[in-house]
Amino acid sequence: MSESNTTDTTQWQKSSFSGDQNCVEVRRNGDRIEVRDTKNRAAGVQSYTFAEWAAFEAGIGAGEFSHLTR
Repeated sequence: MSESNTTDTTQWQKSSFSGDQNCVEVRRNGDRIEVRDTKNRAAGVQSYTFAEWAAFEAGIGAGEFSHLTR
């Protein structure tokens, strides 16, 4: 990601796999990735660095969290 994009704020986005239930939304806000609960937006936002988010994505891709939904 180029440095010029670190001040951008993107729109909230949810996974197309989530349907209408049990989903979270994510967006980039400056140099952070933010996550919120779609059905409880008043609960606030969790914020992660790009490095933290990339590590989380890599863990998902490697199946490290799959056991949590079995």
